[in-house]
Amino acid sequence: MKISIITVCYNSAKTIEATFKSVEKQDYNDIEYIVVDGGSKDDTLKLAEKYSTTISQLVSEPDKGLYDAMNKGVKLATGDYIGIVNSDDEFATSTVISEIAAFLKTNAVDASIGNITQHRDGKLVRVYSSKRWKPEKLKIGFMPPHPSIFFKKSLFERLGYYDLNFKSGADYELIIRYFLKNRISYAYSGISTTSMAMGGISSSGMSSYHLITKEICNALKMNDIAYSKLKVQLRIFWKVWSLIKK
Repeated sequence: MKISIITVCYNSAKTIEATFKSVEKQDYNDIEYIVVDGGSKDDTLKLAEKYSTTISQLVSEPDKGLYDAMNKGVKLATGDYIGIVNSDDEFATSTVISEIAAFLKTNAVDASIGNITQHRDGKLVRVYSSKRWKPEKLKIGFMPPHPSIFFKKSLFERLGYYDLNFKSGADYELIIRYFLKNRISYAYSGISTTSMAMGGISSSGMSSYHLITKEICNALKMNDIAYSKLKVQLRIFWKVWSLIKK
């Protein structure tokens, strides 16, 4: 089973070498690693050259943002399943992909969901787990952590790619479209796939609260899913506030 891994980046020299190293250290042999760069002006591409034996395909050109770059990577991928590791994140251990592959070989599903860990200044802040998640929770603003999901490649071809009309919620919309609208099959792997630093557009503080809420509601509406705006607002407010307080 071939697993395709995608990293999208732009001027990521400060963090991306740790990402490259975490892919290089994987003990699974059948990995296709695709790096999609937005035309970086720093040393990102020099670092990519350093890991040329790890990187299967490297694209560097202007794009329309994060989700456009993800779509490019997905379209290039030839693996059976696709996962994403962001340019400021790392795989949690050297056995993540071999564990995922073993799980997917045993469980004939469209997608696996798992866990991620988040840290600040080297200290574990929280484990974001999908153990108790189910698709109905998308109606109140609760999705499994995107980097923990491994999707079957054919899903993108059949159900579509990341919607570029969303600024920060295209991953949420895609998950709604796949898991809730089309009811794809999935299983919880129990695997902590990714270690990431606190931060990013989806957890950067109260300034992002209104954008996140608006995009989640729009994603539910465009997929014809009934929802309560108030419940979404409360869920996202609680999430943002809990991250600020940590």
